[in-house]
Amino acid sequence: MPEKADFIWLFFKTSGRVSRAAYFLGGLLVALVQAFPLYRFTLVPEGSAESNMWSFVFFLTFLASLWSNIVLAVKRLHDFDKPGIAALVLFVPVVSIVAFLVLCLFPGQAGPNRYGSRTNAPADR
Repeated sequence: MPEKADFIWLFFKTSGRVSRAAYFLGGLLVALVQAFPLYRFTLVPEGSAESNMWSFVFFLTFLASLWSNIVLAVKRLHDFDKPGIAALVLFVPVVSIVAFLVLCLFPGQAGPNRYGSRTNAPADR
C-alpha cells in the first residue's frame, strides 16, 4: 500500500511525472470521490438542511478535485517533457476531450527528462 505522502504528492503537488495508468486511475479516483457527495445530495429532499450540507460538501470536494485534476495533468505533461502550463487547455470545452485522450493514450518520454528521472515519482532535487 502506498504511503500517505505518496497520495499527497500524486493529488496535490505538481513536481515530477506520472504514467498513463497513474493519470487515468488517479483521475478515476478523483471522479469517484466527487460523485459520492453528489449522489448523497440527490437522495435527500430539496431545500432541507441535509441537502444544504451535501451541496456544501460537494462544493468543497469539487474544489479539491479540480486542483487534483490539474496537478495530475501537469505531471502527465511533464512525462511528455512539456511545461505544466499547457494543462490550461483542459478548460477549453472541445479541446479538453482531445487533450484528455492524448494524455491517456500516448506514452510519455522514455528515460529521464528535465522533470524527473522516472515516472510516478516526485522530481529529483
